[in-house]
Amino acid sequence: MKSISNGSSGNYPEAKFRAGAVAATVWKNKGSIEGNKTEYRTVSFERSYKDKNGQWQTTNTLRINDLPKAKLVLGKAYEYLVLNKEQDSDNDEE
Repeated sequence: MKSISNGSSGNYPEAKFRAGAVAATVWKNKGSIEGNKTEYRTVSFERSYKDKNGQWQTTNTLRINDLPKAKLVLGKAYEYLVLNKEQDSDNDEE
């Protein structure tokens, strides 16, 4: 089994896709696998809302009306990752 470590200093948002209050963020992470430096991407997902005091909060819990928006932003995040992976592969061949 491979061990993966991630330093907090190497993690930053690369892209964000939003539909109303629902958002998917693509994160670029730097870490190491068995002592070798590596980069990998992850996706976080959230819905924003105002609480009873009028303060903005986030959650990963969805209401039924959020589901189409969630599908859209997650699809866009996936599309972004797949297209950029192909571009990275193209650059490796040059």
